[in-house]
Amino acid sequence: MTDQAQTNGDQEQSFAELFEASYAGQGEPLNLGDKISARIISIGADSVYFDTGTKIDGVAEKKELVDAEGNFPFKEGESIDLYVVSKTRSEIVLSRALAGAGGLEMLQGAKDSGLPVDGKVKETCKGGFSVEIMNRRAFCPVSQIDARYVENPEEYVGKTFPFLITKLEERGRNIVVSRRVLIERDRQAATEEFLAAMKPGEEIEGTVVRLADFGAFVEIAPGLEGMVHVSELGFARIAKPEEAVSMGEKIRVKVLGVEPGKKPGQLKISLSRKQTMSDPWEGVEGKLKEGEKHTGKVVRLADFGAFVELLPGVDGLIHVSEMSYTKRVNKPSEIVQVGEEVSVVVKEIDLAKRRISLSMKEAEGDPWLAAAAKYAPGTQVTGVVEKRETFGIFVTLEPGITALLPKSRISVAVDPKQYDKLNRGDSVTLVVEDLRAGERRIALSPLEVRENTRNEGGGGRENEDWKGYKAAAKPAEKSSSAGGMGNLGDMLAQAKAAKGKK
Repeated sequence: MTDQAQTNGDQEQSFAELFEASYAGQGEPLNLGDKISARIISIGADSVYFDTGTKIDGVAEKKELVDAEGNFPFKEGESIDLYVVSKTRSEIVLSRALAGAGGLEMLQGAKDSGLPVDGKVKETCKGGFSVEIMNRRAFCPVSQIDARYVENPEEYVGKTFPFLITKLEERGRNIVVSRRVLIERDRQAATEEFLAAMKPGEEIEGTVVRLADFGAFVEIAPGLEGMVHVSELGFARIAKPEEAVSMGEKIRVKVLGVEPGKKPGQLKISLSRKQTMSDPWEGVEGKLKEGEKHTGKVVRLADFGAFVELLPGVDGLIHVSEMSYTKRVNKPSEIVQVGEEVSVVVKEIDLAKRRISLSMKEAEGDPWLAAAAKYAPGTQVTGVVEKRETFGIFVTLEPGITALLPKSRISVAVDPKQYDKLNRGDSVTLVVEDLRAGERRIALSPLEVRENTRNEGGGGRENEDWKGYKAAAKPAEKSSSAGGMGNLGDMLAQAKAAKGKK
């Protein structure tokens, strides 16, 4: 061998070694159905070319990689998870899922490897859906089409989804698929990734996906939900979660804790919306003062009163005894309803206990303040019968002011029977006999009384009538004085004198 030949041989050997070395570390040969992370090396008009990590480049249809809006969201150098769906000596065909007119061998390979296969939902059928996969008919049970409860099966018809083959029998004539398994698998992966990065006390954004009586469920990662208790939805008092948030609303929450759920693999994530908000009570002292009149919204009713929101997240209580001067209130619902705007006076503020006492009746005004001027003794008044008692008749003169016509005064009326016929709601005209505004008492008397009894049943008798709510009034005492006949004696004497003159 000549020196030149030896040199050429050495060069050829070196070139072969260098060629093989250039592919060193490129990875093992790929098989049909393998999932790889392929890096984009070129983007064409219809195709995208990838570095597969082997000696052979990969190619995928560009239209398969666009997003929901039809845009191609990737750039050269980015990597995408794809599946090997076909392979020749010159190229490897890649896809996001196993699809197309594959044979039975490819279906069996997908089943054995747990690889997703694209399928189009053709129609609904008994118990589920008819799905077309690789030009074959497959069945998807309704419980396996989604991870959530299916309310309207028709919304899935005509759509293409990735499915997992769970049964393949009778040479492809009996194929059962599941989409739910893939969703839960992806959810588990997302959950693990999220939990690895999440720490208690961290604030994140989520979407309200479900409401219950005790709180709101918020999706904080794909398929991962946490629960915000109704007490943690905000500072305001609310009875139901829908008073604070709505379905589909995006809210900011704080992660309070994560613990295992009742089922294996299940997590219980506690969240708080309130702890991401500023405390509204910090500014109360400068915005509300005792004695001031404000307008607020009734946010909750209780047996003992109504809660009124004065500022966002700050509410006070109107006790049932502070609701009205003019009505006897047994239940708050008799006066106000949730959502109603009311005027109140701030009676007391206790910042330490975060309590505010309110009064509606003070905001409306006390009708008894003007009673002395309007109902002086001797004033003729017209009122409405409120109720009858054994000791007399209660008569409403105006809202908030009720007076008593004692039985002792009815008995001295010129026509007592007309008062016996009075029923609730009847109008009656009387005279104010006694007024005690400080005690909120007004005693009434008939317009016409018998002349010889006009002064009977005075103040002392009236006290007995007011004290005897449950006891019958005593008969009026007759006068024992010589002038007991009063004007009647004078009238008889005048009559005799007139007769003598005739």
